[in-house]
Order: sequence, then C-alpha cells, then structure tokens
Amino acid sequence: MRASRAVEADDEIPPDLAAVLLDADGNVLMCSPSARRQLGDPLPPAAAAALRAVPGRGPGARVTIPGALGPVHARSLTTPLSDHGPDRSNLVPSARLVLLLPVRHSAGDARDPEVRAREHHELAHTAAVDIGASLDLGEAARAFVDVLVPDFADLASVDLTEPVLHGDEPRLTGENELALLRVAVAARPGTRWPAPMLGVGDRLPPFPESPMLGPLAEGVPVRATDMAQLRASLNLDPETLDTIIPAVASSSMVATLLVRGLILGSITVWRTGDRPAFDDRDATLLAEIASRAALSVDNARRYTREHRTAVALQRSLLPRLVNRTPAAETAGTYRPAEGDAGVGGDWFDVIPLSSMRTAFVVGDVVGHGLGATAAMGRLRTAVQTLADLDLEPDELIGHLDDLVLSYWPEHDPDDATAELAALGATFQYAVYDPIGRTLAIASAGHPPPLVVRPGVEPRFADVPPGPPLGVGGLPFEAVEIELPPDSLLAFYTDGLVERRYADPSASLDEFAAVAAENRDRPLEEIGAAVLARLDPPRDDDVALLLARTRGVPADAVARWELPADLAQVSHARELVTSKLADWGLGELAYTCELVVSELVTNAIRYAGGPVGVRLIHDGMLVCEVSDPSNTQPRLRRARDTDEGGRGLFLVAQLTARWGSRYHRTGKTIWTEQPTTPAPPTAAPSEDDLLAAFGDG
Repeated sequence: MRASRAVEADDEIPPDLAAVLLDADGNVLMCSPSARRQLGDPLPPAAAAALRAVPGRGPGARVTIPGALGPVHARSLTTPLSDHGPDRSNLVPSARLVLLLPVRHSAGDARDPEVRAREHHELAHTAAVDIGASLDLGEAARAFVDVLVPDFADLASVDLTEPVLHGDEPRLTGENELALLRVAVAARPGTRWPAPMLGVGDRLPPFPESPMLGPLAEGVPVRATDMAQLRASLNLDPETLDTIIPAVASSSMVATLLVRGLILGSITVWRTGDRPAFDDRDATLLAEIASRAALSVDNARRYTREHRTAVALQRSLLPRLVNRTPAAETAGTYRPAEGDAGVGGDWFDVIPLSSMRTAFVVGDVVGHGLGATAAMGRLRTAVQTLADLDLEPDELIGHLDDLVLSYWPEHDPDDATAELAALGATFQYAVYDPIGRTLAIASAGHPPPLVVRPGVEPRFADVPPGPPLGVGGLPFEAVEIELPPDSLLAFYTDGLVERRYADPSASLDEFAAVAAENRDRPLEEIGAAVLARLDPPRDDDVALLLARTRGVPADAVARWELPADLAQVSHARELVTSKLADWGLGELAYTCELVVSELVTNAIRYAGGPVGVRLIHDGMLVCEVSDPSNTQPRLRRARDTDEGGRGLFLVAQLTARWGSRYHRTGKTIWTEQPTTPAPPTAAPSEDDLLAAFGDG
C-alpha cells in the first residue's frame, strides 16, 4: 500500500501520524494522542462524520478531516483488525484501524527544509504511483490535478491540445498557435473552482507572444509571484484575463507537457491567501511531475488513436445494425470495451441465403486491440465466402476450423500484432428456413442463443457447444429446432452475461426475463432494454444480435416431383405456368417457363430422377430444381459450332441471381426473379438471346 511504503521510506513513524479505531458501523472507538490533538478532544461531530467515510475511499486516498487546528489534509490507510490473538475478548469484531499520514495543517504553515524536502519527496513518489495508471485521457488528467491539490497547490488545471484528445499529434493552427482545451480542474477541499475561470470543456483563448512565456516551449516551468505583472505581460483584455487567472491567486506556475519536442498541453497551478509563493524547488518538482504527466498523456493519446482506429475498423466490418430479409427482421448492437481493455473481436452478421433463408452469425475473437479486430475481419470474410456455398452449419464450421488450423503455423507466436486471436475464437452459425420454419444451428464453443417463442417461456437452445476454433480433432454437431413465425432469437457474446468471480446463471436468467418482458417491442428497444438491465462490465466488448422470425405462407409454395423422363419437361412447364397464373404472376410465366425447362432437362439428362421442382412466391419468385447428383453445374459460353452448353447461360441472363447448394443425397439449383417489372435494360435483348444460341 502506498501509505505504508511512505512510512517505510522514512524508516520511522512520522510524529504527526494520527490513528483512529472505528467499529463496523464507522463509529469512532478510540483515537491516538496525535489524532486527539489535531482533530479535537472530544472529537467534533463533523470530524467523526468525515472519518466514517474514510474506509470506503481505498488505500492511499487523500482525505480532508475538519480539525481543531484547521482542516487536516492526509493520505489514509485503512486496515481491518483480525481477532487472532491470545485474548480475543479484548478485540472488537470487524473493527478497522484508520491511519492518517502525514497530517498537514493549513497551507500557510511554515516548515523547516527537512520537512519540506520530505513532503516534496512524498509528492514525487505519489506522482510516480498515481500518474500513468489510466489510458483514458480524462482520467489521466484528473489524476494530475488530484496529485497537486491540496498538497502542492490550492488550484490546478490541465489543458490539452484538441488533436491530442482525438489521439493525434498536436499541430499548430493557422496563427502558429496551439488550440488548448481544458480537460481537468481541481480546487482545495472546502472551496470551489472560481466561477469566472474556464471550466472543463472550455477552449482557452490564444495567447499573444510574450517573453515571459518563452521558456515554456523548452519545457521550463514559468513562475509568477506578482499577479498584476502577470496580467500586464499577457496583453489580453480584462474579461479574458478573468477567465484564465483566478482573482484569489497570490502566485502561479505553469509547465508544458513536452514529448519529443511536441507540446501536448500544460499544467497550471495557483496558490492563494498567505500560502508561500512558488519557488525554484517547487518549479523543479513541477517539472518532474509534468515530465511524468507528459509521458502518461502521450501513452493515453496513442491508446486513444489505436482504440479509435480499432472501433472504426470494427464498425466498418459489421453489417447494418437493422436488416430486413424474407426470413427475419434483425437488429444488432455492438458496444466496444472501455478503459485499458480496448476494442475486441466480437462480431455478428446477417447473411441472406438462397430460397428465402437467412444465416445468423455471432463470434468472439480472443483478446483486444487491432490484432483481434483484424482477426475478426478475416474470419467474417471467410464465413461470408463459405456461406455463399450454402453449406450446412456443422460443415461450414468444420471448414472454418480447418482454415484457422492451417493459418496458425504461418505466424510468429511472439508477434503480438499478428492475427493469432482467431485461435481459440468462439463462433456460432445458424440458418433459419421460413418455409420449413426451422432453425439449424451449430456452435464452436459459443454460448447458445436465447429463444422466445410466442406464448412460451423463454429458453436457451440446447446446442452441443463444440470446441473453439483452432482446437482441431473434434467434430461439430448441428441441431435443428422448430421455430414458429414471430419468434424472438437473441445471439450474444459472453461479455453480455459474464461477470468476474460470479456465476453467469443469474445474468442469463435476467437476460431471459427482460427479453420476455419486452418481446413485442421493436428490436432496437429490446436491445437497449437488455443492456440497461444487465449493465455488463465495461472491460469486455459486447455483441448482441436480435432476430424476429417470419414464415412464408403455405399457399405461397408449390412443389412437384417428376420422374426421369424427358417427356416430363413439357408437363413441368404446364405446372409452372398454371401456378403463376393462380398467383397473378402471368407476366413472369414466359421467363420462368424457359428457366424450368432448361433446368429440368439438364437434371433428367445428366442426373436422373426423381427431379423435384419447387416455386416460392414471397416478395420475389424463387424456382428450384433438385436432382440426386452431386455434379457441380458450370456456366460457360458455347462456341458457334456447339449444339449445347447454352442452358445455364440463358438461365443466368433471365434471372436476377442463381446458384446451387448440396445435400447429403444430391443438389438443388435455384434462381431468383423479382416480381416487380425490371428496367428495360435489365432483361437480355432479342439479339443477345440469338447470339447466345448462334445464328441458326
């Protein structure tokens, strides 16, 4: 603890050490002679109330206690007393001993050089411990002023250049001046920051060139003991001077935060009343503290730049937060980690698949920072590529696992910037079919999604967890669950529900409860309600993907099964034309008839039977032809002398999109056509079709 180290540094207990014994409720049981002398005997109620709050401040906290000789400024150390002694009856259960050291009285007290040197030494030690503890620029600046007030000064402020606050290096304005913004202020306990003075968030006025301020560019602190002379030397109007110089100041000192010749900002301190003016020893101490503070600011600036870059990269890789597909309406939420943790590799995705289906993706890459974000980007790209092949969820994760295993040996494990975070990443892939109203899902070590069906209690899907990516040697298993329309799905990363040293089951129960309570609200509001209720820790990023499913009506789907007989091709055309007429889509009959004719002919000729034909009409027209062969169809341009080979080219020209997917017993070739009229240039011309089939 910092307080105990201060005692050890002097090799003796300071004579002004005050000790107070408190019971479990904070009541004062006993005071040392030094405490009674400084705080009062009997102890005033105000002092007792201030002491009661000390244990909650943490070790080494600076506190101010009302005392008989004036406010007592001290650093506190609280130690719980155990009852492990020969006579336990003499000890109070749960008692705490509060040490206040060293205790200082009013700021104007004169001290001999040895005492003052000790105080400077302790302040430098405190600065070494406190400064640099945070990578947040605001918190770092507040730590600077907390170190300086009230031990060193009565008022203190930290001003940083605006580019530094955004993570950039400082740059001069057009007038060759630095644009400074006030980031932190502190006033002596019992007083307030002077009202006319610029506060946190205010921009400092430009300062004209002045010989007095010249040494600041070299990192040399500037002292002022005559406030009238200081005002005159700055060449500013009186109203502006009132905003930068407190009326109560008796002396001031300013030091720049200088790193690699760049001025990141400045620290300004003031003393008031009869407190001794700053001298050369004070300037040396402030220069030392400013040097530490400058390194801290530069580190925080670099972290801010990396964090901003990682967030921008992360958000650019994520899909639109709100999506609408034929299968579901979705809304995603991503909240990056704060503080020292940095942006991580949590992500989600929504991928439209063939035949109205939609894939839901959520993953969590190991670690934080740019490496994790880059690894997430590579995995997301790989998933989108594999999803385009229409693989089953377990098969897709198996291919992704192979990719991670093959990529890992190519990198140096000692390279902290390499994208090694993919090893050990968790991942989940689910495909919802609005026609069959089923959800097929497989997982690689990822927590299962929450399912809220209409009129049914919420529950987490029973999904085999599988190993994380990169483990290898273990299979992945997919499960299929029935999911009626208007069901709510919630995919998430562990940052939402995990708490350090706590069982996540309580958070999971709360998650299920808040999702059930808000299931009928818009998805964006459900996401906000979940985050507000669970209030996940800020040391890990959180990804949450919500989906509300829909179903394709049964009368919007038609299916037939045909034997392997080329005479059935004309029958297939008749079935398709008749169904399109029933749906009021007669204008699509010609193109759809040609597509079905080509696909059914190829299936019967090269794959055999039976041949399945399915039409789906729901916002677009989907035509599917299935056969028992696993042969990959290939689009090619036929030569003028070829008698065949133009079927798939014709299909590609007549449809908006086409592709194939494989099953365990065959494949399906699918096409999509918009049900609204396309622009005239979108359809192939008669010359294009004639050219595709040759001049004959």
